[in-house]
Amino acid sequence: MPETSIQTARWVSSIAATLISLACGTNYVYSAWGPQFAEKLRLSSTQQNLIGASGNLGMYSLGIPVGVLVDAKGPRLAAILGGILLAAGYFPLHQAYDKGSGSMVLLCIYSYFTGLGGCAAFAAAIKTSALNWPRHRGTATGVPLAAFGLSAFFFSMFAQFVYPGSTGDFLMLLACGTMGLVLIPLFFLRVLPPQHYSSVPSRDPAFAESQLLHRTRSEESKYRADRAHPEEPGMSSSTVPHPEQDGALGQDESGAEAPGGVMSQTDETSSLMSRSAASSVAIIAENNVKDRAHRIDIRGLQMLHLVEFWQLFALMGILTGIGLMTINNIGNDATALWRHYDDSVSEDFINKRQAMHVSILSVCSFLGRLASGLGSDFLVKVLKASRLWCLTVAALVFLVAQVLALSIQNPHYLSFVSGLTGIGYGFLFGCFPSLVAEAFGIHGLSTNWGCMTLSPVISGNVFNLFYGMIYDHHSIVKGEGERECTEGLACYRSAYVVTVVACLVGLAVSLWSIHYVYRLRHEEKLKDLEERNE
Repeated sequence: MPETSIQTARWVSSIAATLISLACGTNYVYSAWGPQFAEKLRLSSTQQNLIGASGNLGMYSLGIPVGVLVDAKGPRLAAILGGILLAAGYFPLHQAYDKGSGSMVLLCIYSYFTGLGGCAAFAAAIKTSALNWPRHRGTATGVPLAAFGLSAFFFSMFAQFVYPGSTGDFLMLLACGTMGLVLIPLFFLRVLPPQHYSSVPSRDPAFAESQLLHRTRSEESKYRADRAHPEEPGMSSSTVPHPEQDGALGQDESGAEAPGGVMSQTDETSSLMSRSAASSVAIIAENNVKDRAHRIDIRGLQMLHLVEFWQLFALMGILTGIGLMTINNIGNDATALWRHYDDSVSEDFINKRQAMHVSILSVCSFLGRLASGLGSDFLVKVLKASRLWCLTVAALVFLVAQVLALSIQNPHYLSFVSGLTGIGYGFLFGCFPSLVAEAFGIHGLSTNWGCMTLSPVISGNVFNLFYGMIYDHHSIVKGEGERECTEGLACYRSAYVVTVVACLVGLAVSLWSIHYVYRLRHEEKLKDLEERNE
């Protein structure tokens, strides 16, 4: 395929991945329909949070098997599964709302399906973007991550124009819209070979030159390569697979690793290969060796032995749990403050305020993800700094948001809480896939990302259920099982005291991680210099 055609197909595939991501973040629109859903089905705040937490559980709990599926079979199968699960979750929820009743267990299962569907389709989109743009990984993954954050705003605004005030129709829109946004762009989702792709004869001197480039690998890199390839225990720093084996060049269109490596040619035409083509492949080999994400491959249980894994795992859990508590409950925050501030406001007015805060969260998450993806590349390439600084920024933004949530009693200013929460959440997720790729390699990104997403399963549920218990404790039960809290800030204040402490812990872990990784990379460089001198 000509280079121009490959480049065009790469852009088309990136657009398809972005559209798919736009359908995957609908769990964060839960605050726009969750309170109304709970009111019609006579659910408590704890039960409402349990349904929302089930969606989060679906998004994060099965990340490992979903990642293994994407790494082994390519992105398309996972995307198909995701589109089907999204519809299988939202449509029964729509039916339950129309009937005004439903089993609590089944409601949680349906919500779980929506999260799992988003997880599968999103993993496919991220892996495709990361493989198609290896030299701009932060930006390439930042765009679909940003679309993921914009998902709640997109569906919320669309519903305001098409189905204003109708929760049942909104759920139907989510069922059809998410499935369509995943399955239609699926036809254009492809993993393309990298730029300057060409096969290299094994007897060409450029291949021997590319082999020598691998000697810059540090001792730690050797150890990690041996752990990642136990079937080749004798592989040393002087034996490197051809670039086609190392990274995206060894990928077929499905994203699965292509068998084999060097395309040996024994016919007489092998000697006619131009030196310029061989030189370009040697340059690619050198870039792959310099890029940490391409020269290591650590997956699954192998990560448990590394401090970097536990640092990222802890940061993912702490900061995600803080964000999810506000994302799932900003509707309850708005309801409590408005009913205390002005008891004459109508339900329709409160519903519009809830939708407004969901939109603010979504737009700010989009901006945060975009800024984090672009900013992380700027940090690495221009400032020569660590992407981990993005997590420090996220922790600081979350801290400011929690402090404001503890003090704001006028509902007109609640938008500061939703806006800052969205920005912090966006900064967290905008750079995290790139951090995982740099720490453990690009080849097992989907599997390793799935391991990371297990962390919010614990923290997200703890924070959400804690919020629900506090809110119910301050609520009164009216006729026919309806619950209402009119105490304003007191309805949920204690929950934000806990998240302030969590923010401080997350900030401390992020700063320690920056120091640890800086020292580790510095030691690697010193070892590389020693090897070159030898």
